Amino acid sequence: MSSTDRTLQEPETSVVHDDPYHLHPDGVREPPTTWRGSLRFFGPGLIVSASVVGAGELITATALGAEAGFVLLWLVIFSTLVKVAVQVEMARYSIVTGLGGMEGYTRVPPRLGRVGWVFVMWALMAISKLIQTGGLIGGMAAALSILFPIGSAPLETTSLTIWAVVVTVLAIVTLYSNRYGLIEKVAVFLTMTFVVITVVVALGLPMTEYGYSGGDLASGLSFSLPAGAIGVAVAMFGLTGVGSEEITAYTYWCLEKGYARWSGPNDGSAGYKRRARGWIKVMQKDALVSWVIYTVSTMAFYVMGAAVLHPQGLVPQGNDMIQVLSETYSSVLGEWGRILYLVGALAALGSTIWAAIPSWSRSWANALSIVGVYDWTDRHKRNNWMRFFIVALPTVWLLTFLWIASPFVMILIGGIAGGIFLAAVAVSAWYLRTTYVEPDLRGGRFATVAIAVSGIAILLLGVYTALSSTGLVSIG
Repeated sequence: MSSTDRTLQEPETSVVHDDPYHLHPDGVREPPTTWRGSLRFFGPGLIVSASVVGAGELITATALGAEAGFVLLWLVIFSTLVKVAVQVEMARYSIVTGLGGMEGYTRVPPRLGRVGWVFVMWALMAISKLIQTGGLIGGMAAALSILFPIGSAPLETTSLTIWAVVVTVLAIVTLYSNRYGLIEKVAVFLTMTFVVITVVVALGLPMTEYGYSGGDLASGLSFSLPAGAIGVAVAMFGLTGVGSEEITAYTYWCLEKGYARWSGPNDGSAGYKRRARGWIKVMQKDALVSWVIYTVSTMAFYVMGAAVLHPQGLVPQGNDMIQVLSETYSSVLGEWGRILYLVGALAALGSTIWAAIPSWSRSWANALSIVGVYDWTDRHKRNNWMRFFIVALPTVWLLTFLWIASPFVMILIGGIAGGIFLAAVAVSAWYLRTTYVEPDLRGGRFATVAIAVSGIAILLLGVYTALSSTGLVSIG
């Protein structure tokens, strides 16, 4: 009996139960060929959606809408869509090789000892992200402090500190099991919660004094770019949609879902290529659904800023953003509006924390194995190191928040590093695609054009971010 026949006789599950990082002929499974059949194998993209729409979109997209108005609404769609090609190509590499993004980065020449230059850039970015991700803890503590102040008035030090500690401990305890199935299920729940709430709030605005019209939306989709909004446009492109860390994490989630193990080891056979192409198509659908979810949510946050804050000339930052918007909704929609917005903010921030901790734990654990600390193929050691970082990383994030205590500044620091590293990820995706993925598994002409356009746009962003962060260029 073939391994395929044996698999078809077993009860189907939507998550691989054996070691997803070990490709073996006994683990192969025929891929679904329809959208309906593919639905139950979605998941990695939903975890990414949970990670994307958090403090970044809640604070930055709303702030950008407040600053620019509706005129740049179209850029939300463009800035999120153009990065998906890089995300898909990195995942394609992982499905074909069974290796995560970190091991891909270290293969990109030139090499510096046993690691590549992209790996070194990741290490620098990851250190800066320890500051940014502390803003996630702070943002959620701020929302909880507004809803349920403890020990002091809302947003004062005592209340923020208590809630920050509670959020950190709760995240560690609930994620420590490190089970993919649990991570996916909670991410889906939180993602659907913030999508529904943010869309409902945004659609409810036309019934208030801050209502917007179809003409406002049309103007925002007219692809215009006023000269004075160029700086805002660059910031939006860099801060919305999937970032370098989400693209890296997506490779691990695709592996843990089972796309690579179900494709099987690459023996060059026609059967392998058929399965690999099939599971790559499932991954592409998963990524597309993910894009729709986080783009709709980001647009909803942007519309809130453009409709409510822009007419008043308000561009609050950090904790003030959550406070001002919640009070604004209270004045126009009543107390239920304020509570609904804060619950949506909690779901968005909570989903990002929930997805970010295990995502970063995988990258850090894989990085240690690459530099020789342990053997990545040892499933027990790999899981222990992931659990170590599930405890260590949020603890460090908490300490950075208590030290800096400004989520907006913390997010910007990591955003600059992420924008620069995203260019390195784009280079990696192109190199790995052309070097380690066989021509008949790379996709057609559309995939080639998409990764080229995406790569060029991201490289330009990386150059601009690097120059602007050093003060060499400044565009208003």
